[in-house]
Amino acid sequence: MSVELTPARMRRLFDHLGATAVKRSEQTLVALADLVVNQARINASSGRHPYGTPTPARPGSGPAIISQTLVNSIVRTKVRVTGAAGQEILVGIAPNRYPVYNGRVHKVASSRYGLALETTVGGRRGLYPFLGPAARFVVTIPAVHVYRRILGAGDWLRL
Repeated sequence: MSVELTPARMRRLFDHLGATAVKRSEQTLVALADLVVNQARINASSGRHPYGTPTPARPGSGPAIISQTLVNSIVRTKVRVTGAAGQEILVGIAPNRYPVYNGRVHKVASSRYGLALETTVGGRRGLYPFLGPAARFVVTIPAVHVYRRILGAGDWLRL
């Protein structure tokens, strides 16, 4: 049975395609961001040690856990519309979260501490990166599976 592609039918088809694309794009961004968050939390868990003792983590690996605050601070935002057709989601360290050592709240927020671990500080490269390596890992093989699962799913042309 042939279907006549009238202007009204074409409009419904394109409206449907547009709405489906936006919804699936948002689902894809959330899935990818969640993968980055999870991998960054794994990367930021390179051993464990008490406050004031040497870290068991090796330079180039993620940091070791002292209070779990840094790991728990790794979060993502909600999807946000940017411009006419863009969307973004951010992954990073939530601000204003302070670790507690020996019953006292530490004065350096986990976001500041994480930045120092991850990036160049005082002319030196970040010694214990965890977030960048997580993002680089996710955009390889896991991203392909997420795209295929969400964007390649279903019949986009059914009305």
